[in-house]
Amino acid sequence: MKKILLLSILLLGLYACENKINLDPEEPLKVNWNERVASMSIADSLLTSGHSYLSVYSQIYSYSQHKTYNLTAMVSLRNVSMKDTIYLTNADYYDTHGTLLKSYIKNPVYLAPLETVEIVIDESDISGGTGSNFLFDWKIPNNAPEPLFEGVMTSTAGQQGLSFVTHAKRIR
Repeated sequence: MKKILLLSILLLGLYACENKINLDPEEPLKVNWNERVASMSIADSLLTSGHSYLSVYSQIYSYSQHKTYNLTAMVSLRNVSMKDTIYLTNADYYDTHGTLLKSYIKNPVYLAPLETVEIVIDESDISGGTGSNFLFDWKIPNNAPEPLFEGVMTSTAGQQGLSFVTHAKRIR
């Protein structure tokens, strides 16, 4: 009986430690930008425009400039207003050399009050390199707080974990 109990606990422990990662590029948790298209005209003169820059990292250097460490980057786009909807007109991802890799927004999209959406750059996607970045164009109602853009970079390999955050800077 003790052997069966011990074997059961061992199998349960092995099953609990199994790490299942979904690497499907079309996973349902990604943002469907087409469902977020703004139905109103955002050319309205009651809106204030802005342009923000966010640094993100697909890789960082480890030990020397010849060894890199891959990271998952989560780009968080946040509407910090409790009452106003905001609009994003551009979310472009560039690599280390300034080459446009992907435009995430083709038509203006909205973020409802206090809503957050994320863009995730998978750890296996190293196209951005060590100096990748995002440029965001946005519009907000006059006197509304500006949107908040953050990058959260993480990696866990074995028992080692690494994470850090970057914050966007308004450049115009």
